[in-house]
Amino acid sequence: MSEFLHRLPEFIGNHPILSMAFFGVLIAVIANEAGRWFRGYKEVTPAELTRLINGENALVIDVSPPADFEKGHVPTARNVAMAQFDPEHKDLNKVKDKPVVVICRSGQTSAGAATRLVKAGFKRVYTLGGGTAAWTGADLPLAKGKK
Repeated sequence: MSEFLHRLPEFIGNHPILSMAFFGVLIAVIANEAGRWFRGYKEVTPAELTRLINGENALVIDVSPPADFEKGHVPTARNVAMAQFDPEHKDLNKVKDKPVVVICRSGQTSAGAATRLVKAGFKRVYTLGGGTAAWTGADLPLAKGKK
C-alpha cells in the first residue's frame, strides 16, 4: 500500500485526463448517493411494494396518464394524473401517517410526485423503482380498466 501511495502522484502527473475523469465520476457518484439519502422518500422493489400493500395497507397512487393506467396497473392503485396531483387534497391529508407509494410507467415521473408529498408533510413516502415495468418484469399481475 505504501508503494501505491508513493507512486500515485507520478501516475496522476503522467495521466492527467484519466485522473480528472476518474475524480469527475467519483464526485458524480458521491453526489448521487448523497441525494438519495436526503430526498425524503425511499425507492422500493416490487416485492417490498407487495409487503407494504399486504402488511401495512399502503395507499398506492399511479400518476400515469389515464390511458396508460387503463392498459395495466398495480392492483389496488388509484390513478391520479400528474396534472391533477395535489398533495394538499383533503382525502390525502387523512393518510399522512400511512405508507404512500407513488408509481408511474417507468419510475421517473413518480419521483416528482413523491418529492411533493414529502414537502407536504407525508412521513412514509415510497416510489416503485422501475415503475409498472418493474412490476411486470417481476411477473406480478396487472389490473386493467379504470379501477
